[in-house]
Amino acid sequence: MAYENFKETIWAKGIERALLKRCVLENNCNTKFAGEVGEGKKVKILGAARPTVRTYVPGTNINVAEKPSDTGVTLEIDQFKYANFFVDSIEAAQSDADIMQALVDGAADGITELRDAYVGSLAANATNKTTSSSANTEEKAIALVDAALISLWGIGVRSADDVVVECPPWFYDKICNKLIALSSDNPSLLKNGEVGRYKGAHVVMSNCLYNDGTDDYIMVRTKKAIAFAGGIHRVIPYEPELQFGEAVKVLDTYGAKIVRQDELRVILAHNS
Repeated sequence: MAYENFKETIWAKGIERALLKRCVLENNCNTKFAGEVGEGKKVKILGAARPTVRTYVPGTNINVAEKPSDTGVTLEIDQFKYANFFVDSIEAAQSDADIMQALVDGAADGITELRDAYVGSLAANATNKTTSSSANTEEKAIALVDAALISLWGIGVRSADDVVVECPPWFYDKICNKLIALSSDNPSLLKNGEVGRYKGAHVVMSNCLYNDGTDDYIMVRTKKAIAFAGGIHRVIPYEPELQFGEAVKVLDTYGAKIVRQDELRVILAHNS
């Protein structure tokens, strides 16, 4: 069989690289906890409460050392998606860079949409959500973004904390005149959906935000608010029983969770 020489690692790494170029909402998450992911696995995200800072009076004893409480949370790897495609000849696909890239890109496109849509769906579980609002003018849309940013600044979030505004195309159209345009020498930012900057925040456009049937759930957050862990778990070649040729099965496993509710603001808005 031609797939005796199948290079699973090359295919998996190729798809992972393609995902990095395509994912928008996922790329605005904290992904340093990824580690080894797979079916049914869990990722422990360790954390600790901020130590108390007290006033010291020279010549007096200080308080007993406190043990900060553990604020660790568990991220479940509970999302399993697959692609299953016919390649005619795996050996030929691996030897032809153009064919290989086309197949990898095709698989990555579908996986990207599902990953980003899952991250977007977490907005429904956010603690800090606005009431349903009309954003059918520039003034209304900008006012909603301003309120969200001011709320984040009020709890100590700084522009250096990588704040991102994730909005659908229609909302971007309302606020685009207020944005600082990205320079043309930042193609990587443009490819990842970033369309400008506003008051120090990255503004990103995506079609994968959650919608409840009335409102889009626009997220204004730091890149530490949501944790994401994922990976291409398996890439398996096989011969379809009723076809002449070969095929490849790809299993993607991932999970995401809001880990800093106070650093996420969700604007419920509609264009009417």
